[in-house]
Amino acid sequence: MLAVQSLQSTPCYPHLMTTITIRNLDENVKRRLQVRAALNGRSMEAEVRASLAATVESGSVTAEMEEDLGTALFRRFAALEGTALPIPLRQFSARPLPNFD
Repeated sequence: MLAVQSLQSTPCYPHLMTTITIRNLDENVKRRLQVRAALNGRSMEAEVRASLAATVESGSVTAEMEEDLGTALFRRFAALEGTALPIPLRQFSARPLPNFD
């Protein structure tokens, strides 16, 4: 298990960071991180931090990930042309409404 630990971030202490714990990390991945950290002259924690920061800052978040769910679903299924379905006429029940008096 790889754990990057620090204190919870609060507005009055902006220099503090959040804790993240990564469970079930493959042993080969962990070893490769250790080697890469050693080659870069930093701790494994610092290597993971740098790798995460580089990934996030590289702009790997696409516009698809930033849109809301409804828009994403509409865009995904718009090609099926099922967005202009006719609205069926409302049918009322033959049962009488309950009396709440």
